[in-house]
Amino acid sequence: MNINGVSKKFDLTKDTLRYWERLGLLPEIKRNDSGYRDYSERDMNWVFYIKALRKAGMSIEALIEFVKLYREGKQTANSRKSLLIDQRQDLDEQRKEIEKTIKYLDFKIDHFEDHTLNYENEKLAYEAKN
Repeated sequence: MNINGVSKKFDLTKDTLRYWERLGLLPEIKRNDSGYRDYSERDMNWVFYIKALRKAGMSIEALIEFVKLYREGKQTANSRKSLLIDQRQDLDEQRKEIEKTIKYLDFKIDHFEDHTLNYENEKLAYEAKN
């Protein structure tokens, strides 16, 4: 599949795909006879995987380390797993913070009229004194 097709399939810009390739996050993409990138199924699996890890918040630097370790072979499996565990812990902390924020917003929404009414009453009282 060409870069345009991969871009559409994974909802990524062509520049992002080129950038990931340049950084070594993707394997070197083979070229067809005309010199255009020709993504194999394996290449697209890497695109999917890198996109998933980016969506999980993994930094480019951590991804570069992960891919480097992957290319070093099976002996780095524990290090790679550790990177994934660390990223999951970061996501879990973010989720907890988001849940706290949602609860706060729920409270504000549930009591919106009370807050608005209090503000209006305070404003009216202030204006009546002046």
